[in-house]
Amino acid sequence: MTNDPPLIDPEVRPPLDWMHGHLSGTFSFDENIMPMKVVVDHEGRLVSPVMVAMLTSEQTVLYLPDEGESTLHIMVTLEQFDENGTDGHLADRWRIYHGEPDDVRWAIMHIEAARLDGVFYDGDGLLVPNALGGVEANICRWANEELVDGLRAACLREREIEIKEPRLVGVDPLGFDVRGRFDVVRLDSPTVMTTEQDARLVLGKKTAS
Repeated sequence: MTNDPPLIDPEVRPPLDWMHGHLSGTFSFDENIMPMKVVVDHEGRLVSPVMVAMLTSEQTVLYLPDEGESTLHIMVTLEQFDENGTDGHLADRWRIYHGEPDDVRWAIMHIEAARLDGVFYDGDGLLVPNALGGVEANICRWANEELVDGLRAACLREREIEIKEPRLVGVDPLGFDVRGRFDVVRLDSPTVMTTEQDARLVLGKKTAS
C-alpha cells in the first residue's frame, strides 16, 4: 500500500479550477439571493458563514460568481457546525481568506451536483482532498517571508489586479490563493502539484522577476 496523493480526473478539472478561482459568489435559498464568500477546506468541501434561513431552506444553490449561463452552478446541502467545536478550524480558515464575517453561524456545503457551461458533474467527483494540505502552512510562510514582491507582480501580470500587501493564504494541487485588501486572487498552476517541492518550484517561477 502506498500513500500517493489522489490523482485529479482531467474531466473534473474545469469545475474544480473554476471553484477554486471564484471564491465570491451568490447564494440562492428559497426565493432569496444573497452574496456569499466561501473557502475550500482540505477535504475539498466548501465552507461559509450562513444565515439561519439558509440552514432551514430546502433548495440551496451556490453560483460562482453569479447566475450566468456560463458560470458554475452548485447544488448544495448545508450542514451547520460549531466554530468552538471540532470543526472550528474551518471558521478560522475562512477568516484567513476573507476577514471577519457578517453572520455568526457556520456551515459545510456538501456538493450534490454542479453544472458548468451546460455540462453536469456529480458531487462526489468534485470532492477532491488537498494533497498539499499538510504542507500548506510551510509554503505560505515561505512565500510571505521571501516572495512578497513576486506575489504582487504575479497577481498584476496574470490577473491584472494590483495588491499592495499580498499574502499567500492557500495552496492546493491546482494553484495558489493570494489575499488582497478586498478579495482573493487565484494564481493557477500549469501542472498538477503533488508535493511541497512541486509547489515551491511552480511558485518560484511565477514570482521570478
